[in-house]
Amino acid sequence: MKLDVDVLRYLSKDDFRVLTAVEMGMRNHEIVPTELIDRIASLKHGGTYKVLKNLLKHKLLHHDSSKYDGFRLTYLGYDFLAIKTMVNRGVFAAVGRQIGVGKESDIFEVATEDGTVLAMKLHRLGRISFRAVKSKRDYLRHRSSYNWLYLSRLAALKEFAFMKALEEHGFPVPKAVDCNRHCVVMSLVQGYPLVQVKQLQNPETVFETIIGLVVHLAEHGLIHCDFNEFNIMIDDNEKVTMIDFPQMVSVSHRNAQMYFDRDVECIFKFFGKRFNLSFKEHTDENDGSDVDSDENGRPTFSSISKLAGFLDKELAASGFSRKDQDDIEKFIEGGIEKDRSSDTEGTEDEEHESKSSETIKRTLDSLHLLEKEENTSNFIEEGKVYENQQSCETGQNNGSESEEASDKEEESQTLNTGDVELVKRLNKQRRRAIASVRGGRRSLASRNSYKDKGGKSSQNSKLKKQLSSW
Repeated sequence: MKLDVDVLRYLSKDDFRVLTAVEMGMRNHEIVPTELIDRIASLKHGGTYKVLKNLLKHKLLHHDSSKYDGFRLTYLGYDFLAIKTMVNRGVFAAVGRQIGVGKESDIFEVATEDGTVLAMKLHRLGRISFRAVKSKRDYLRHRSSYNWLYLSRLAALKEFAFMKALEEHGFPVPKAVDCNRHCVVMSLVQGYPLVQVKQLQNPETVFETIIGLVVHLAEHGLIHCDFNEFNIMIDDNEKVTMIDFPQMVSVSHRNAQMYFDRDVECIFKFFGKRFNLSFKEHTDENDGSDVDSDENGRPTFSSISKLAGFLDKELAASGFSRKDQDDIEKFIEGGIEKDRSSDTEGTEDEEHESKSSETIKRTLDSLHLLEKEENTSNFIEEGKVYENQQSCETGQNNGSESEEASDKEEESQTLNTGDVELVKRLNKQRRRAIASVRGGRRSLASRNSYKDKGGKSSQNSKLKKQLSSW
């Protein structure tokens, strides 16, 4: 989408207030509902709907009513928010022509109040030409859904942090000025991309300088991962400058050797085709660094001596905090902190399961005791028909004594568990057993005796018939 800055001068405070409300709503909504935008913006007399119509006309928002009525930010609206913030900070005062277009960014000239020309890079992840972000960049991990605006913001923040750290350690990179959202402001490099250069006065010197930069980066713990003729600027004095840093990784990455060899191969291949260099003469001349080379003169990753201070550990001082690094790393390697938390939760669940298993065992023991009481009650009830009243009373007394003993055992077991609901349930079952023994009501087993074929109730009925025949 083309950046038309002329619209920016006609936007009011209410317009930017509504744009900010949509941005805040997109933190947890893919499409922000209109009612939520109205509540966040808090404009008087329903002015939010009028502003939304104006922003939609300038293509700063996208309207979607497939599931519900809502809006989302477009890249043009996100550009206006970042530019407005930069202008309020005094970083620049004017936006000029577009000087570069990439598969994941656009570059514009901007000018400060004193006339200094800077470069503004707007990250635009999600273009048709480059949507394989999940496999090509480390912004995503195993997430299936993501927001392109959020990924562009992470890419800009990461590039600004790397640029700041490399500048402090003397690497030839543009000077990082400021960063906001997906926008990075840096110094303008006075030069040309190496891919546009047809002739060099000293191609061997330039080649050795570029290979030395690759090795020097690896010695400081970083690999560029996209070090080719498109990301190398060279001026009239053949001074080399590196650009484009969002894809940089550490030397501890599992594919670090592959990325290093690929960067070296790109440089060797370009200089061999464009300037017809023979690389056998440059085996031990990698910018004064003692690095072993293979048969073709290429530096090997295993021979590079890693320095003590890695640049990736110093990114917190440059504005790229550890939390932001974790947000990017969680996209592709699976969330280590989440695994740790799940392990701790697993141990707590095991302890809880062990406690619950103990309570279940105790309840089962108590239920077995109740089953014994019910069996004795059934036997006593059958004996009432054929025995005299005295033997029945003695049986009931003996049954009551056994019940009191079992009640004491149940109370001691339930008091150990401390489960109030379990105590209530056991007391209810105990009252049912006592009532069945005293003849107040029939037991559940005898009530459903017709369903039990060959069980205890059927055996008791056979015993009744034999006694009656005697």
